[in-house]
Amino acid sequence: MSAGGPSLRWPARVNEIPKEVFLRPDIFEAELQRIFYGGQWHALAHLGELPEPGDFKTMVLGRMPVIVAHGDDGTVRVFVNSCTHRGNQLETASCGRRTEFECPYHRWAFANDGRLIGCPGAREFAPDFDKADHGLRQLRVAQFFGLIFATADRDTPPLEAWLGATVSALQDILGGDGRLRLLGYQKVRYASNWKAYADNDGYHAPLLHTGFRLLQWQGGQGSQTVTDNGHLAFKVQLKPVQNAGFLRDPSLVAFKGVDPQNGSRVVQLFPATVLTKHLDVINLRFAIPTSVDETEVHYAYFAHQDDDAELLRHRIRQSSNLLGPCGVISMEDAAIFQRIHVGSRSPGNAAFQKGVKRLDTLWHDFGQNDEAGNLPKWDYYRRVMGFARAGEGGDGHA
Repeated sequence: MSAGGPSLRWPARVNEIPKEVFLRPDIFEAELQRIFYGGQWHALAHLGELPEPGDFKTMVLGRMPVIVAHGDDGTVRVFVNSCTHRGNQLETASCGRRTEFECPYHRWAFANDGRLIGCPGAREFAPDFDKADHGLRQLRVAQFFGLIFATADRDTPPLEAWLGATVSALQDILGGDGRLRLLGYQKVRYASNWKAYADNDGYHAPLLHTGFRLLQWQGGQGSQTVTDNGHLAFKVQLKPVQNAGFLRDPSLVAFKGVDPQNGSRVVQLFPATVLTKHLDVINLRFAIPTSVDETEVHYAYFAHQDDDAELLRHRIRQSSNLLGPCGVISMEDAAIFQRIHVGSRSPGNAAFQKGVKRLDTLWHDFGQNDEAGNLPKWDYYRRVMGFARAGEGGDGHA
């Protein structure tokens, strides 16, 4: 975006966020260009969702439809889901297996490595036509323990540098070695801007969620790590569950891991990917900003490839029942996302308080339950969008 982009004067105090960023369509359109098509990596899938050559998954990056394809050559690629002839959407299935993708409009066919392999009537095409020039458009792709990322910007930093200090917690969530198998999905649309969905903090969990209180998960002795480019990683201390009669079958909250004191990890990757492990649940949440006031989230649940039959059944039962959109410890989130969106239709700024140490500049040491850990992410967002703080130079344009 140029200086003609949306104008917004950011508050001078580092703990304040202008409510209008959740509501303005012009800001949302600028976010698509600067963030979702800009210099960020976006988690689109895990290899456990497409483990075999020929497997694929469709997703949306910003508004751009994409295909995550495991080629017959063993390479995972991400293609723009658009025929290079007239732009028709190639694949409509959410997942499956294909040796090739065929456009129904004019029957152009593409191998699952992206090459154009068939185009009827080619002898009557333009004089300079060459099939080699019309393969599917590919995005840059990188993996971290099977987690598949793509970026539309060739200048995005290498993936591990971009992940920064989140890598340890992220590896823990991904089973230590990334050898995961898909259990299934839940897909939901929240009546909320994507930034409200991604603004979850460590302060609210023991206060909002009844499940946390029942499980006595209120210790706050874990750690919170933040990065300069908007990521957060929580290593949360959990007490062993003491069933006080609130569950008829306490196996739902049983922990079969090694140490319940280290039973929880949460990583929030900028802009809107959330990955979490509570007890024995491995849950990756892929978010799609469908509009300024709606966000679609795909909850994907995984087991480890080495799980025995008993542990596999346990993970299946625990996954969505514990961490799903209506799970025991997460069911209140949807209402809060929507109420943030409604409440933001009011003047002024939202102000963070818990863990705020100063008002003039940022810092990077936070406790497990500090909401202030989100402030470096908000500052990174502000800088990517080109919004100047009040009192800084510039005109406040993106």
